[in-house]
Amino acid sequence: MEQQEQEIIEMQGTLEGHTDWVTCLSTTMDDPDTILSGSRDKSVIVWKLDRKKKLQQDASLGRGAEIRTVEGKMTRRLTGHNHFVQDIDISSDRQYALSASWDGTLRLWNLKTGLTTRRFIGHKKDVLSVAFSPDNRQIVSGSRDKGINVWNTIGMIKHTMNDADAHNGWVTCVRFSPSVEEPVIVSSGRDHTVKVWNMQDFTLKHNLVGHKNYVNAVTVSPDGSLCASGGKDGLAMLWDLNEGKALSSLEANGEINALCFSPNRYWLCGAVGEAIKIWDLETKGEVGILQTAKSQNELDAEQKGRKKKKKSLPVLCTCMAWSHDGKTLFAGYSDNKIRVWSLITPNSDE
Repeated sequence: MEQQEQEIIEMQGTLEGHTDWVTCLSTTMDDPDTILSGSRDKSVIVWKLDRKKKLQQDASLGRGAEIRTVEGKMTRRLTGHNHFVQDIDISSDRQYALSASWDGTLRLWNLKTGLTTRRFIGHKKDVLSVAFSPDNRQIVSGSRDKGINVWNTIGMIKHTMNDADAHNGWVTCVRFSPSVEEPVIVSSGRDHTVKVWNMQDFTLKHNLVGHKNYVNAVTVSPDGSLCASGGKDGLAMLWDLNEGKALSSLEANGEINALCFSPNRYWLCGAVGEAIKIWDLETKGEVGILQTAKSQNELDAEQKGRKKKKKSLPVLCTCMAWSHDGKTLFAGYSDNKIRVWSLITPNSDE
């Protein structure tokens, strides 16, 4: 995948350790080599990455080519939930993680010990999304019970958004804006809407209407000025968070499962089916598409009928997270793997 500056994104490794769909990923601010993943196998894994460069003979060039690879070591597996883990967030000091589960609870984990510090009980149904506030003092969660809970870190509910302004359907995603001046929570729902909530008094600030079907994901830009939402209707919609207006929409040509902004480029990434689409937000054009092509050996084996199994389900990209330096995109899939995509700028020493 290339663009004007001849930057290339290539897959440099896979992390294997989960035994069911990878559903969520979280990266840390100051350590590009630590990542957390959550899964339908009910566990959370803490990974430590090892980036390597090795020389490989390239027959076409008649000389050695430098190949970069990323390997991941599982340093901890956090267990305790008794149903799928659906979302995860990590505190800015890397001491704690939060997980949301279909068992109806949140858990706060001490990452040093790997133990649950606190269970958050208050939702009536599966919890689909969770996030720390930028100062880590507040926690927001969204659920299939249609409510949004704002908690303090000792597990007390400070406020529940479940009145007439609330979502009239499952709350699929909740995110805090990083903006300190205009602190807001952004939420998306099965009711086709995106809502912006004032953090001062928990009132509805904007009701963003435009999607034609349910919304799966919402993400806030690094500067807090806009958000993007996407779902079943295949549109990635961009919204001005201050004005509460639609700015533009990007056609994904398929249901959007997840969205994330690059931390340092004006890019939006969308998980669409098994692919990741990357849009340039200035030109509104596609920078590229990252696809997980099956290896030729697998395809050959299927052609020869050695694999006598039923037609397999397509592999879906379910979640994504950029390292905070913007050089690595982690993506989780329904084949239980995390793929590590690296942004390479030729003629640099990265």
